[in-house]
Amino acid sequence: NITGGCLYSMQDVDVKLVERFRKGDRGAFAMLVDRYEKPIYNAALRITRNRDDAADITQNVFVKSMEKIESYDRKRALFSWLYKIAINESLNMVSRRKRRAAVRLDSVISPPTPEDDYTLVESSGYLQRALDTMSMDHRVVIVLKHLLLLSYQEIADILEIPEKTVKSRLFSARQALRRQLLAEGYVR
Repeated sequence: NITGGCLYSMQDVDVKLVERFRKGDRGAFAMLVDRYEKPIYNAALRITRNRDDAADITQNVFVKSMEKIESYDRKRALFSWLYKIAINESLNMVSRRKRRAAVRLDSVISPPTPEDDYTLVESSGYLQRALDTMSMDHRVVIVLKHLLLLSYQEIADILEIPEKTVKSRLFSARQALRRQLLAEGYVR
């Protein structure tokens, strides 16, 4: 983005929007929602496997971020802060759902709507079934790295774990994903 003849990074723009919101500009927050709503929804969808839950989580992320905007540290990337809230909300939702009812192993995901932003292979049953068999720790790192395309450092910031733990977890997750996709006959 070019503003006033100066080149600004996304982080710079985010910080400026946060500052404008802190000063009472509601439109600045709406711009942040427009920027991050879809990736947060997609991350929540991949973790919860439920469109309604993902929509609720997305809304909760922005409500919580609005309420806690003063705690945002402008030295950190805003999307890392928002994704951390989204991941925590998603994990909490999955936990609540497991406590309320027994997990059905044979659940089927409804077909994607046109608004869902992932490829045919990802939306096919193969990948989702493989993700469903993984531990939540593994599923989260796969979603953050391969579906949201975040760096190791960004994932470490979101999950508040060392980068080497992210790499180790991702290695194990990839192995588990490969084994599952092999078992499904999807990869050779």
